[in-house]
Amino acid sequence: MGEKILAGPELIKITHDKIRVIRERMKAAQDWQKSDADKQKRPIEFSVGDMVMLKVSPWKGVLIFGKQGKLSPRFAFKILERVGNQAYLLELPEELIGIHDVFHVGYLRKCLGKHNETVPLAEVKLDKRLRYIEEPKAILNERTMNLQNKIVDLVLVKWNHH
Repeated sequence: MGEKILAGPELIKITHDKIRVIRERMKAAQDWQKSDADKQKRPIEFSVGDMVMLKVSPWKGVLIFGKQGKLSPRFAFKILERVGNQAYLLELPEELIGIHDVFHVGYLRKCLGKHNETVPLAEVKLDKRLRYIEEPKAILNERTMNLQNKIVDLVLVKWNHH
């Protein structure tokens, strides 16, 4: 019959070519993902005197408000100065004296509402464990949505202080 060659030079060349093609395609995919992510990025900048909303979830160790994520409460504060490239010094009231007053831009959002509509911190109710208490005021709208295998009831609630 003849001698079998398991790893001939042709097999090695084919393998190297396939590896090169795989690397090129992975590089193209990574470049596409990076360019797509860069399009969605936008620099967040504020100027001194702007009113910003501060997300309270970073206060978890100091004040536990009992809400996290999408429904976490936010409070409006004035920017006093810019500290570095991505941090701002906020004007905090005396009730929050134990909290450091410099925050990263990731915790801040531009306050689009009127400044006098913000809730004073004196009106914020906390229970014994320092959790934020929010009370519903009225139900504005109700509806039912049919999803694939579920029926979901949606309720629009007007909350106190919102």
